[in-house]
Amino acid sequence: MTVPPSIVDRATWLQARRELLSQEKELTRLRDELSQKRRTMPWVRIDKIYTFDTPDGARTLADLFEGRSQLLIYHFMMGPDWTEGCPTCSFWADNFDGIDVHLADRDTTFVAISRAPLTSIVAYKTRMGWSFPWISSGTSNFNMDFNVSFPTGDREGANYNFAPFDGDGEERPGVSVFSRNVAGEIFHSYSAYARGIEAFNGAYQLLDLTPKGRGEDGLRFAQEWIRRHDDYHSPT
Repeated sequence: MTVPPSIVDRATWLQARRELLSQEKELTRLRDELSQKRRTMPWVRIDKIYTFDTPDGARTLADLFEGRSQLLIYHFMMGPDWTEGCPTCSFWADNFDGIDVHLADRDTTFVAISRAPLTSIVAYKTRMGWSFPWISSGTSNFNMDFNVSFPTGDREGANYNFAPFDGDGEERPGVSVFSRNVAGEIFHSYSAYARGIEAFNGAYQLLDLTPKGRGEDGLRFAQEWIRRHDDYHSPT
């Protein structure tokens, strides 16, 4: 049972809500400023050729742009020998269907990438009922170069979220953004990891509006509760 902080009349509630609205507007303004700073970040030229396994055959990083100038990649945790995607990444991915059309209208292509073989990706994607583009980088060092995969025995000098990687496992989630100019040159403009990708999870944003919030206090780790959407038990 949720215990309210206090019970008040409507006029008192409106006063409290307006005070909070002032803070929310300030946060929105600060977020806009931060987004502008993000857009002015320097870029890094990508000279390495990466090849991906897609339903349409082998494709390079340049091909993934599909004629647009921006490419947004979600690094989905699904290793080479996994038969299922990470439950947490699957939680994020439940927010992806349908967004590619809107992003495309803003000159941006969206795709998820994992090291798992394409056959495993397609099988899991079918199980989950998703339609967003999802391809395999298993034949390249793409995931390692962008600091989301850490094969066993290859941890020296590894970094995750812009700090030395000292975690367990071989896969981590993230988002990377690339730009392509009219000459065909490709540049890396931005990456985010860990809590830096929370903005891409609509369910979290909605839960943050509720009295109970995310309900993660007291768990062994914040996302312990998360299941793949077909693994939840029906409510009783």
